[in-house]
Amino acid sequence: MTYCLGILVKEGLVLAADSRTNAGVDYISSYRKLFDFSRPGDRVILLCTSGNLSITQAVVHKLAQDIKRERDPNLHSLPTLYDVARYLGEQIRALQDADRPWLEKDKIDFQCSFLLGGQMPGEAPELFLVYSQGNCIQATPETPFLQIGETKYGKPILDRTLGFEVSLDAVAKCALLSIDSTMRSNLSVGPPIHMTLYQTDSFEVRHRAQFQAGDPYLIKMRKHWEVALREASTSMPDISWNQDDTLSPLGIPDLGDT
Repeated sequence: MTYCLGILVKEGLVLAADSRTNAGVDYISSYRKLFDFSRPGDRVILLCTSGNLSITQAVVHKLAQDIKRERDPNLHSLPTLYDVARYLGEQIRALQDADRPWLEKDKIDFQCSFLLGGQMPGEAPELFLVYSQGNCIQATPETPFLQIGETKYGKPILDRTLGFEVSLDAVAKCALLSIDSTMRSNLSVGPPIHMTLYQTDSFEVRHRAQFQAGDPYLIKMRKHWEVALREASTSMPDISWNQDDTLSPLGIPDLGDT
C-alpha cells in the first residue's frame, strides 16, 4: 500500500508521497512514487502513483519514452492539463488491457491510480486524480486536496486545516503531517517521503524535499504536533454531565409508567 496526496491552493501546489511497497508481510521495499515531467519555463507536470507497481512503473516508462522519441501526443505536446489527464488515462487502460489476462489468471490486483498536478501556458494550476479506469476528477477551491492509496488516517488533518487561501508553507506542513500520521497508524506506509512545492506562474519546481525515517525536521515536527494535541485535548471545556435522565442505573431506557 502507499499514500500520496496533492493539494491545490491559490498560491500553488504541493504533492507528496511515501515510498513503501509491500507484497506480503515478509517482502517490503521502497520505490519512488513522485515524478517530475516538467519542462522549466513552459509547463509543470507532476505525478504521484499508487497501486500495482508493475503497471505504474510501465506507465511512467511509457510517458518518458513518448517524450524522448517525440511521439505525438506526449506530455510536452499536449496543450492543457486536462488533455494530459485524458492521455494518462489512455496509457493506463492500454497497459492494463495488455497484462489483464495473465494478472487475472493468477488473481493479481492490477488496479492503480495517479495524481496529476501542474500548470500549462495560459492556464491556472490544476490537480487531477486519474482512476484505474482512465477517467478523472479535478480538485476545486471547495475541495482543494486529492488522495490515493491509504487515505483514511491522513484525511482528518487535511479536513480541519486546509482551505484555498492557506499559504503554501502551511500547506506543505499539513501534507507532511498527514503522511506522518498515516505512517504512525499503518505500517504499509513508510519513508522516505518525497515532496514538491510549486508556486503559481513560476513554471518551475524550485522546492523539493526528501525525508528519511530519522530526519531531524520530521522528528521535531512529530513531537511538536503530539505535544500540541495533548495540550489541546486537556484544555478543552469540561463536559456537562448528568444531562441525560432517560437511562436507568442499569443502562435500560426509562419508558415511564406502563
